[in-house]
Order: sequence, then structure tokens, then C-alpha cells
Amino acid sequence: MSAHNEQNHGTGHDHGPGEQDVHDSLNHIVSPRIYIIVGSLLLVLTATTVWASYLELGIFNPIVALFIACVKASIVVLFFMHVKYSSKLTKLTVAAGLFTFLTLVGMTLSDYFTRAWGRW
Repeated sequence: MSAHNEQNHGTGHDHGPGEQDVHDSLNHIVSPRIYIIVGSLLLVLTATTVWASYLELGIFNPIVALFIACVKASIVVLFFMHVKYSSKLTKLTVAAGLFTFLTLVGMTLSDYFTRAWGRW
């Protein structure tokens, strides 16, 4: 083995001087200020959900509640699960999971809506 390979063989890092390890660039430190802002935003959205529940919107009440819930879930996934700062592969995995979920819900709803087709 060459001297360079022997030097880096034990550590598992085979990069030259000036190169950064891949794992070092993936660790993103989020400041507490961001967490306070995101937590406050989630509390405001929760209060908005409670406020919207007292409005008489008819058939749109569950739609508004689900929209606010989806926004809150997206914020949690992006910031608290660190998907916003993750690699493209992680974002693709989350998107694939969401696509699969929406496909299954769509197939379930299509079955539900077509069971009594013509009887209503």
C-alpha cells in the first residue's frame, strides 16, 4: 500500500487535503430561533383550526380543517424531521411515500363512490 492509503486506511476516509467528507456536509444545525418560529407558527395554525371549527361553513368545514392539518403536517415534516435540509434522495423518498398514500386513498374513494353508482 502507498503511504497515502496506509494513512487513511484505518479511518475509512479516502479524500485528499481540502476535500470535505460527505457526512460532514449532510449535518445541518438548525438554530433554536427557527424552532421557536416554527413552533409558534404551529400554535397559530392550531388556534386557526379551533377558530375555523366555530365558523358555519357548511360542507367546507372539514375541507378547511384538513387543509390546515396538511399545512401543519408539511411544516413538521420539513423542519422537525429535517427533510428541508436533507439530500435529494430523502426528499424523493418522502415524495414517493406521499404519492403512494394519495394513490391508495384515491383508489379507496373511487371504490366507495362507485359502489352505489346509479342508486342515488
